Amino acid sequence: MKAVICTAYGPPDVLELHEVDEPVPKTDELLIRVHATAVHSGDRRLRALDVPTAGKLPMLIAVGLKAPRQPILGVVLAGEVVETGTRVNTFKAGDRVYALTGMRFGGYAEYACIKAHKCVEHMPRHASYEEAASLPFGGTTALHFLRKVNIEQAETVLIYGASGAVGSMAVQIAKHFGAHVTAVCQMRNFELVKRLGADVLIDYKTEGYDSRLLTYDAVFDAAGKIDKRIARKHVRAGGKFRSVAGQGVSSERKDDLTFLNELFDEGHIKAVIDSIYPIEEIVSAHRYVDAGGKVGNVIVSVVRPNELTSD
Repeated sequence: MKAVICTAYGPPDVLELHEVDEPVPKTDELLIRVHATAVHSGDRRLRALDVPTAGKLPMLIAVGLKAPRQPILGVVLAGEVVETGTRVNTFKAGDRVYALTGMRFGGYAEYACIKAHKCVEHMPRHASYEEAASLPFGGTTALHFLRKVNIEQAETVLIYGASGAVGSMAVQIAKHFGAHVTAVCQMRNFELVKRLGADVLIDYKTEGYDSRLLTYDAVFDAAGKIDKRIARKHVRAGGKFRSVAGQGVSSERKDDLTFLNELFDEGHIKAVIDSIYPIEEIVSAHRYVDAGGKVGNVIVSVVRPNELTSD
């Protein structure tokens, strides 16, 4: 099968398309033919070893000294089940599924094995594979941190980085729970973020933009780039602040995917896709994400429609 191998730590060029053996599912696993994956922060940070200096040695010990022990990156995937292990009774061949693989990675390949009890679920009924691949990372991360700020009780929410993969989902989920949302992003993304439900839009590139912000029941830094001391000034008494940077790893919960299914199929959330690259152009996809400024998700198409009958 085709798979993208991370041959070393470094720039996007360390990613190479190779032919490797197709995985064989264990008794509790699904074998999935991957149709779409994405380039997310987990992929690019591991590829580039983009961690603080103090954390590099522990990271290398954990994931591999010269290159990742799991060389096939890809923290999300959407595809079709082609085989199930003998102990699996919740999925069957032909099921359209999507998954958050997390630090197990594996999405940058034509086939991947995932344990059936992990963060894998049937896709939303009305989603394409590309749309489904855009949901797990941003959706589960947003849900994790919005729970931390008591989103169900919050009347007003401030979201920094509202146009990214996590932020765009956070805006939509916060609106689903009835919050009044103030979104901070670049002006060029205002129209999109307003369509997602934001009530007030603030351009962080405008000088003194911080002075236009009020205080809120919940403040969420979805980009991890805001000075926490400044952000906390905008938290109302009794409110809460959370950031994706340095405040723990988001949980991987199967029931979060089930919830995202409901929201998508009922029209409460939309997939936000910046661009779609074929897997043969994975290096270009990573370069684009490294450059910054992407909106929502950068999707990688692994199996395209004209290839479905080529087996």
